[in-house]
Amino acid sequence: MKVSHYLSGAVRQFSYWFVHGTLGYPILEGIDYLNELEEDSSCMEQAFSIFMNNIELDNEGNVLNYKYCERRAAEYIRIYFNPDYSLDKPFEDWELELHPVSKESYSL
Repeated sequence: MKVSHYLSGAVRQFSYWFVHGTLGYPILEGIDYLNELEEDSSCMEQAFSIFMNNIELDNEGNVLNYKYCERRAAEYIRIYFNPDYSLDKPFEDWELELHPVSKESYSL
């Protein structure tokens, strides 16, 4: 099984905006999260997990909720740097889970 082209595109787009500092506009406007993440990359790891844990696909592999996933990841980054930021919806435990890579994927 392979991921759909649309899921691949969603991850690519998220990564592109993340590394260019333009993720989640306007939630992260004025927050220079990239420079801060050099010191603590766990925030980046968690943001990517939130993005992936929230993503939904239809039977054809179309991504159904890209902007929602991006917003949830941006909200996490925002609250990471500004704990007083008020979330409309608190994070649920399943959104924050860090899933392992399968052992098989490490072999050539």
